[in-house]
Amino acid sequence: MAKNSSIEWTHHTFNPWWGCAKVSPACAHCYAEAWAKRVGQNVWGGSADRRFFGDKHWAEPLKWNEEAEAIGARHRVFCASMADVFEPRTDLDPEREKLWTLIQATSSLDWLLLTKRPGSVGRLAPWRSDWPHNVWLGTTVENQLWAERRLPLLLQHAARRRFLSCEPLLGPIDLSKWTKNRAADLHPIDWIIAGGESGPGARPMLPGWARQLRDQCGAADISFHFKQWGHWAPTESVSAVGVEKFWDDVEGRDVTMRANGKKVNGRSLDGQTWDQLPVAA
Repeated sequence: MAKNSSIEWTHHTFNPWWGCAKVSPACAHCYAEAWAKRVGQNVWGGSADRRFFGDKHWAEPLKWNEEAEAIGARHRVFCASMADVFEPRTDLDPEREKLWTLIQATSSLDWLLLTKRPGSVGRLAPWRSDWPHNVWLGTTVENQLWAERRLPLLLQHAARRRFLSCEPLLGPIDLSKWTKNRAADLHPIDWIIAGGESGPGARPMLPGWARQLRDQCGAADISFHFKQWGHWAPTESVSAVGVEKFWDDVEGRDVTMRANGKKVNGRSLDGQTWDQLPVAA
């Protein structure tokens, strides 16, 4: 949990518990798993216990809500950075019930529920067509394969806002079937977050992949947030240490990338930062 989170697209983070299990390529270098192990918590994997928290922890968002109300603002809460709210385990059901109650009690907080398991949402969420105004429902789509699998499951839900986390972005994503010719029974995409992978073993995000998402968002009136390049970023230097060439299958050319680390590489795409947000419901 963190008040005033360092994540660019949220104000706070809240974890109803710690722990998860890997389900797709985006999970390969999971920062949350690495962090949990660093602080001595064995909470990763299908058979591992999850870490739960007490009343003091659960009271923090109530304070954030009071602060937001006092200044007439809406604050976003990312839930959950160290878990998946829709992981289908019965031992998590009591904590989920506490979370639903907390969301209803904090009307000045917009809760960003990000999951890699959108197929579990219909069974585990208490809402059907009457989603609260302060719930944004999102899923991770790292490439086209996982967009095909997860996006239809996400967009069938009438959450007030639906968003995609394309981080780490591991391949090109064509969204045209959900934007230009969207099925009548699916809801629109409101927001896309894109970013490259960081940390040990990070895989590069090629410029064409990021530009393709940005341009599709512009054409479809979807808010776009470019979070970071990650460990790799394009460079003009072909002889520096840490430089490799990769084939950009969107732009049809070789791209020279350098492993500088996310702090050096920053978050500027074509000379501009992209911090768009959908309007709160």
